[in-house]
Amino acid sequence: MPRRLTPFLKQVSFPGAVSGSVFTEKMDFLSEYPTIPTFRVMDTMGKVLVADQAPKISKEECIAMYSTMVRLNQMDLILYDAQRQGRISFYMTHYGEEAAIIGSAAALKNDDVFFGQYREAGFMMYRGFSIQQLMHQCYGNEKDLGKGRQMPIHYGSKALNIQTISSPLGPQIPQAAGAAYALKREGKDACVVCFFGEGAASEGDFHAGLNIAATTEAPVIFFCRNNGYAISTPAHEQYRGDGIASRGHGYGMHTIRVDGNDILAVYKATKEARRIAIEDQKPVLIEALSYRVGHHSTSDDSSAYRSKKEVTDWQSKDSPINRFRKYLENKSWWSEEEEQAMRKSARKEILDAFSNAEKVKKPAVSNLFTDVYDEMPWNLLEQKGKLEELMKKHPSHFDLASYAPEK
Repeated sequence: MPRRLTPFLKQVSFPGAVSGSVFTEKMDFLSEYPTIPTFRVMDTMGKVLVADQAPKISKEECIAMYSTMVRLNQMDLILYDAQRQGRISFYMTHYGEEAAIIGSAAALKNDDVFFGQYREAGFMMYRGFSIQQLMHQCYGNEKDLGKGRQMPIHYGSKALNIQTISSPLGPQIPQAAGAAYALKREGKDACVVCFFGEGAASEGDFHAGLNIAATTEAPVIFFCRNNGYAISTPAHEQYRGDGIASRGHGYGMHTIRVDGNDILAVYKATKEARRIAIEDQKPVLIEALSYRVGHHSTSDDSSAYRSKKEVTDWQSKDSPINRFRKYLENKSWWSEEEEQAMRKSARKEILDAFSNAEKVKKPAVSNLFTDVYDEMPWNLLEQKGKLEELMKKHPSHFDLASYAPEK
């Protein structure tokens, strides 16, 4: 009787292959992939496009979200000018990215741990970080929670689960993956949210962080603010693939791209991402497309890499603040009178906080040496003693009048 040959198995069984992988006899180098769509709820005129896609948000919460957007915008105007006057050393505005920041904040809970890049002050404001605290930090004064050890806009709050901002691009991404894994092991009903820009997605920490989160199935939301220009590099020079969202598939995680100027789309996507992260114990990647209207920072001149006309055109055709205001007006939830009253009140609140922070003394000099070790080691004690001797010997070179007294 002739021997029957076993049919060639089509399923790939190598240990490195994923489930469902099959053999093919056709050689084909993949170079084209479907473009990931951008989810939106409303158009630029604030009109909801599909009624059942609009998230259910109360009038009170919508007003709170809009109020935070306006207060953030007013604070940007004042602190940008303050830096130009030499009253603070550095600042970064949020113009054009207010919806991505505040829409996500509204969809999360205070138990969710926040890791930021440096353009998320609105998230912190919505969570409860006061204007006064923001001002104290920008001045690095005695009332700054960070004791003046960080440059401006590097906020943090243990009480609000806000990890302190750090200047380098990307280190918060693997940190967020690790923090989320810790939440998972503790069985917490919370997730981690980690913000970064598309420029930071070119860092090695981005790839390490996403792979760690994917393989540990950590409850973390990676939120990329793709504003098109990184620090000073246009997106077309940053990458050749389909933005940042396409990388989520490569790491095997749930992914969505949203209109970052549509606060309702951001809110809805983030809320669902939180559910996936906590209930399914899976990481999620959100890419929010927006446009950075301002310079990268007060150290940048964006006219070196884009035209001023391009910026003004974007401002006029799609402002996230104007879009959400039109939505509120369409629902008869907002009026011009309320707008003017709120802007006036916000400006006064910010100027008062600014004035208060400016009058507070700098932290005591001894803070240079504390909060690293439980007990100060001999070498730091020696350095501290030498500095004190130097200040006593040359008082004219060390004006301590602007510093808080030692306790």
